[in-house]
Amino acid sequence: MGLKGGPTQDEVMAVSLAKLGIRPGDRVADVGCGTGKVAIAASKVAERVYAIDQRPEAVTYARQEAAVAGAGNIEFFEGDAVDVLPGIGRLDAAFVGGSRRLPEILDLLAANVQGRIVVNAVMVGTLSEAITSMQRLGIFIEAVHLQVSRSAGIAGGMMFKPVNPVYIIVGGAGCS
Repeated sequence: MGLKGGPTQDEVMAVSLAKLGIRPGDRVADVGCGTGKVAIAASKVAERVYAIDQRPEAVTYARQEAAVAGAGNIEFFEGDAVDVLPGIGRLDAAFVGGSRRLPEILDLLAANVQGRIVVNAVMVGTLSEAITSMQRLGIFIEAVHLQVSRSAGIAGGMMFKPVNPVYIIVGGAGCS
């Protein structure tokens, strides 16, 4: 069974996780967790991961994937991140894979995240919204445009088929 909007491509996830800089003992949020792929990867280093998605089918899917992966340190929340995040408290890092109510989510994260906040965006409007919000909050560090292409056979030869580009927007505490 597939889930609309995911999973995050391996290469994009690798860069996003590197930008997050998760350390042992960290508390990390995955906002818009979708398939749970990023939450599961983060759980291998973090002490606790809070995976949030407003879609019941996403939370069910992610919960199943986490169980298969043996990731027992992920707590799942079904609901709007704007309502869920205040109850979680202090975080060391946050990944945002969904774009609904992004400025409000970034407001909450900026107040509660001690380290990095990484937003993945596929739409230029979301890229702009993330940068504008992070600049307003004084936490913008950088935006990265990542284009991945994979090898594919063609007429007995080899070509590269592009995957849709992704923008990785990075912000963090104490940055301006």
